Amino acid sequence: MTITQLQYVLAVAEHKNFTLAAEKCFVTQPTLSMQIQKIEEELDILLFDRSKKPIQLTDIGHKIVAQAKNIVNEADRIHDIVEQQKGFIGGEFRLGIIPTIMPTLLSMFFTNFIKKYPKVKLIIEELNTEEIIAKLKNGHLDAAIAATPLHEEKIKEVVLYFEPFVAYIPENHQHFEKKEIEISDLNLDEILLLQDGHCFRDGILNLCKSDRKNDVNHFQLESGSFETLIKLADEGLGITLLPYLHTLDLTEKDQRKLKHFSEPKPAREVSLIYPKSELKIQIIDALRTCIAGVVKGAIVFHDVAIVSPLQKK
Repeated sequence: MTITQLQYVLAVAEHKNFTLAAEKCFVTQPTLSMQIQKIEEELDILLFDRSKKPIQLTDIGHKIVAQAKNIVNEADRIHDIVEQQKGFIGGEFRLGIIPTIMPTLLSMFFTNFIKKYPKVKLIIEELNTEEIIAKLKNGHLDAAIAATPLHEEKIKEVVLYFEPFVAYIPENHQHFEKKEIEISDLNLDEILLLQDGHCFRDGILNLCKSDRKNDVNHFQLESGSFETLIKLADEGLGITLLPYLHTLDLTEKDQRKLKHFSEPKPAREVSLIYPKSELKIQIIDALRTCIAGVVKGAIVFHDVAIVSPLQKK
């Protein structure tokens, strides 16, 4: 059997369809089917139950696919070793970034990175944490930037920075005149939250130590935009919390409505995460160094308390 044949097997296992798998592998469907049949004949087994729609792996097929992933990854690793030896930093690199980090951080490092490493083709996707984990595991992302810790066994986390939470409090609110606020000042009933699925939202719920099973329906939004939350707060519908880097681009008028927490400031841990196989590690290291360099001067807080990005059960 060959690496290419194993790649075809992995494609069918993922897409559960021979035609779609062939399209993703840029070959004809008969070619892909013939190569998979050759493996099945060589091993004297059936990898797929073709009678089911969509196509399903057989019991032995599940085991073969798990091993095939390891083999294909290790084959890719050989190319990485050669490129590292040559000092080459280039090629396609797929990076995922969660929505509450993407708008602020990307503009800070992207231009510097592509100028310094012009041979890297950086492909960036905005994805939530759950999507990122799935794509890292199935090989559709090389790395990602997300709030951590995630406690995923097969994913490595390298901390980039700690980003404090900042309260946005409109002028008509009782806490507006405070220079700093305490966590105890927060009332979950009046906090405007992002829609479900955002880890920043879960971090706020954990920060408030709420025992509620459901959020207040009045403030449940179908928007992932901090700008929307700010506008609603200005209309007197409550307050909201923002990640520190997002506050840097606010107008001078809105800056006056920001209230920092007393120390230790609640903060999220932001990390570069990637599979423990460490494929394309030379690009990962270059990305980490670039991001750490631009963020170092922007975030100067030291005494912080990390808030979990995982929602309490």
